[in-house]
Amino acid sequence: MIEKLKILAEKNGIYLTEEHLEKFQKYLDMLLKWNKVYNLTSIRKKEEIITKHFLDSLTCIKLFEIKNIDIKNKDIADFGTGAGFPGVPLKIYYQDMINLFLIESVGKKCIFLEMLSKELNVGYTVLCKRAEEINEKFDIVLSRATGETFEVIKIGKNLLKENGYLIIMKGKEVEEELKDFTISLNFYGLTERKFIVLQKR
Repeated sequence: MIEKLKILAEKNGIYLTEEHLEKFQKYLDMLLKWNKVYNLTSIRKKEEIITKHFLDSLTCIKLFEIKNIDIKNKDIADFGTGAGFPGVPLKIYYQDMINLFLIESVGKKCIFLEMLSKELNVGYTVLCKRAEEINEKFDIVLSRATGETFEVIKIGKNLLKENGYLIIMKGKEVEEELKDFTISLNFYGLTERKFIVLQKR
């Protein structure tokens, strides 16, 4: 099943190694197991987790390339990460190139993320609190399916360092006022993905 991720990623110009795939397989297994008890994500089918969570998270890689956003040694926060999306798939891919911080206020999801870090042997920091309570600042803040866009912008901008990027992953609808800041990308195996990209000046 995880081979499907490799094939779809390659069709989108993203190349995964055997080590990457091994970690994604462990991630899939653990998510399926925990989901039965803790309801971490409403997506429950293996195939859908691979496309709608794993592959969709990896689309950020292409956005960074297109927008020329340097991620090397940067502090990246995933705000409202839930079961780790998009942050953990990006950390699996980039490994030590990025410093990842996962912001999540729901206790059971934080415990899952801590256990996942050990299981995958992937280092990141879980900040188990509301984003509004966090004082740290980050180079890049990512948000995927977190809630009302302008609320996300308000909170997200407070988490940014000067010249940092706030990237909001959206489905089809983007508010009129944000269209100038929106990039639409098409990926094989996914519906159209929109990214709102704002830089703090």
